[in-house]
Amino acid sequence: MRDDDARYEAVSSRDARFDGEFFFAVVTTGIYCRPSCPAVTPKRVNVRFFVSAAAAQAAGFRACRRCRPDAVPGSAEWNVRADLVGRAMRFIGDGVVDREGVGGLARRLGYSARQVQRQLTAELGAGPVALARARRAHTARVLLQTTDLPVTELAFAAGFASIRQFNDTMREIYAGTPSELRAAAAGRRGRAGAPSQGAGGGGRSAPGGIALRLAYRGPYATAEIFDFLQVRAVPGVEEVRGSHGTRTYRRTLRLTYGSGIAEVDEPTGPRTRKRPPAGLVCPAARGADGGWLECRLLLTDLRDLSTAVQRMRRLFDLDADPYAVAERLGADPTLGPLVAARPGLRSPGAADPEELAVRIVLGGPPARAAELVRAYGKPLDAVDGGLTHLFPTPGELTGAEVAEPVRTLCTALADGTVVLDAGADRYAAERALAALPGVGAKAAAYIRMRALGDPDIGDSGDSGEGGPAGERAVAGAWRPWGAYAVHHLWRAGLLPAGELCVRELSACAGALPGRAEEAGRGREAAPVVVAAPVG
Repeated sequence: MRDDDARYEAVSSRDARFDGEFFFAVVTTGIYCRPSCPAVTPKRVNVRFFVSAAAAQAAGFRACRRCRPDAVPGSAEWNVRADLVGRAMRFIGDGVVDREGVGGLARRLGYSARQVQRQLTAELGAGPVALARARRAHTARVLLQTTDLPVTELAFAAGFASIRQFNDTMREIYAGTPSELRAAAAGRRGRAGAPSQGAGGGGRSAPGGIALRLAYRGPYATAEIFDFLQVRAVPGVEEVRGSHGTRTYRRTLRLTYGSGIAEVDEPTGPRTRKRPPAGLVCPAARGADGGWLECRLLLTDLRDLSTAVQRMRRLFDLDADPYAVAERLGADPTLGPLVAARPGLRSPGAADPEELAVRIVLGGPPARAAELVRAYGKPLDAVDGGLTHLFPTPGELTGAEVAEPVRTLCTALADGTVVLDAGADRYAAERALAALPGVGAKAAAYIRMRALGDPDIGDSGDSGEGGPAGERAVAGAWRPWGAYAVHHLWRAGLLPAGELCVRELSACAGALPGRAEEAGRGREAAPVVVAAPVG
């Protein structure tokens, strides 16, 4: 949404579909909000629009305490875009600027620091330092409100270089000192009769970990994503507890400063934000304006909090835009019934891209990867239920007794021939993977889709060219949401599990619409392949 008048219409209707896509600020109050903020709509003449929260903060506006605009899902645009800005935003979200500075970000992108600054400022109204600062402030607010960690220790855990910088930033963005923000959160919990989430733990997080709500926009097909992760869970590294409808996904995480365990609960009922009265919400958004997943993080080093959160968001595809996906795919005669039957179906990513790549190339059921974990993975200091190890790194597997394709992949990952970090060049990574002996184009495309979180997949490379025109037309009709199309077809049994190639779709295009209609009416087609890829 590029037109300010259209943005104002979204604000007037409190349209939650655009939360995270843009922000608006009110000149007369000095605050900025998300589009769905329930406060009285300000006059148009008093409103300014920003592409990022960091830009609003840089312009001198404070975050609204009512709608908490810093807690909205991220923009799906950064997952789609493969240019410098899109890659930079993924790197910043993964904490690269905090760990390596602007110079490190520029080196990873292959551009000069000045060029990175210029491009980000031109598009987002803020440079990499300001964008990383907004991220640190949000992390600090979460820690203040969910732990009783001492403020001095908390500041450094959030990534601030000094206590003074921390205090000034919190006062500027949230119009309150860290102590005031913590006291206000404790007061809200007290009025609600809820225990403090930060109690106990010797001044650190609660015994159950840092409790978070991972927000998403629009409808979310929770059961489907938990099903997907459950059948692919590698024992020792992942487990799913509980019965259908009340499951908890758990896994170990290897992070920059330490390790951790993440837990995400399957919602037992609708979890949506309170909406304004009828008539004040865009009809298209009414009843489907997002919610959250309950998450707990147990970290050995709290400096890893932001990175851990971002990795779980990628795994559960929480920054997706289901409205844009439904609009594009719903017009397709094959996919329309499937999209209507499963609104909010997501394309799961990966908590650890290199781990997922190894699992895909290794192949076989999850038990095969579990053998690799037991033989070469690092044991946890203390076993936690079914979680016993961290998945081995590529460096630990280069000399291991594994199949040659796995060893070749690990060597390429360890020496930098193949790069699978958050902001990697997806097309370059896919070409490099496909060129490795024993990997191949199909595995490379699957790794690109999940490990690199690419929603725009197809049969042919980066340009969409090559192959018969019919195949390009099928892929082009779904762009940039080909990954979601594939998941719908997998789920309905209309495409073999793990198959990504458009050529197979073109060959049986005549049979797909009828089978899709059956699936859309609730009679799911028989799966073509029962076994799921280990990844």
